[in-house]
Amino acid sequence: MANDATSSVADAVDEELVEQAYEALDGSAPSAPQAPVKQTKWQKWKDNFKRKGWILVFIIPALIYVIIFCYVPMYGILVAFQDYMPGDQVIGPETVWVGWKNFNTFFSNPNFGSYFLNTFVLCILGFIVGFPLPIIVALLLNSVRPKKIKKGLQILYYAPHFISLVVLVGMLKFMFGSEGLLDNLSKNMGGGGLDLFLKAEAFRPLFIFSGNWQDFGWSAIIYLAALSGVDPALHEAAKVDGASRFRRIFSVDLPAILPTIVMLMILSVGNLMSCGYEKVLLMQTDGNIENSEILSTYVYNFGLKGGQYGLGTAAGLFNSVINVALLIIANFTSKKLSGNSMW
Repeated sequence: MANDATSSVADAVDEELVEQAYEALDGSAPSAPQAPVKQTKWQKWKDNFKRKGWILVFIIPALIYVIIFCYVPMYGILVAFQDYMPGDQVIGPETVWVGWKNFNTFFSNPNFGSYFLNTFVLCILGFIVGFPLPIIVALLLNSVRPKKIKKGLQILYYAPHFISLVVLVGMLKFMFGSEGLLDNLSKNMGGGGLDLFLKAEAFRPLFIFSGNWQDFGWSAIIYLAALSGVDPALHEAAKVDGASRFRRIFSVDLPAILPTIVMLMILSVGNLMSCGYEKVLLMQTDGNIENSEILSTYVYNFGLKGGQYGLGTAAGLFNSVINVALLIIANFTSKKLSGNSMW
């Protein structure tokens, strides 16, 4: 009994000494560990906003721009269901609603099939050639070690992006048009001339390759930015394993930028049917009109020049619906195959 009493007193003294030591260190005795408080989603959102809310300062201007110039004008799609003329009210008591008449007129056009086919072929060929080209250029530029050569090549590739469409088409006509460089060369060599602007089969190659030549360097910037984030230790480890530079591109660089490639591919598919009419009209001649009449030129000719604004809006809306459908399909397919998606 005496031993038990002595041990109890000793334990009490030890606990008191420990408490005094903690009080001397931080002014408080140790407390028993408490279970972490579970935060609600709203509390987590508030904490994240306090820590990272300053990022919104950079997002707000872009958001305002998108709302004003992209979402606010969307009410204009109602014109596709109206007999609209400039000055009429889009929504009002005097609005003339015609239902699906503009769509029926558009689909019943005898040239509708050729417009759609020309647009599809022009855009799909441009996508097949133009999408992988910036990736290849970015991977090759990333492999160049001398900085001066790398910067020189970058400037050489980026410069065409800043050439206006009018100047670009003028350069094409100087090279491939009537009395152009190749045309005169062919005549001087005893040929019959080589005016490619008057040949329907030459329109698509000229349009696609000139567009890719102008934009492939600029599009490669995003991939170069993604490649700059690749850990150099991965390349060093691959070198130790005996991997060549070509092998490291496929084993290190390409997997690192794969999420970026997937995202840009989804966005590109979403704009697959969007061929601007400006360059097409600049390159259009009586000889190549068979292949150069597309949906956007139809909107321009019938909607703006012909004054049939409802018909032009219906054609543009049809094109936009196809793009949205392609975007959804591309996003769903990417999510199933690679796990990467926009939503």
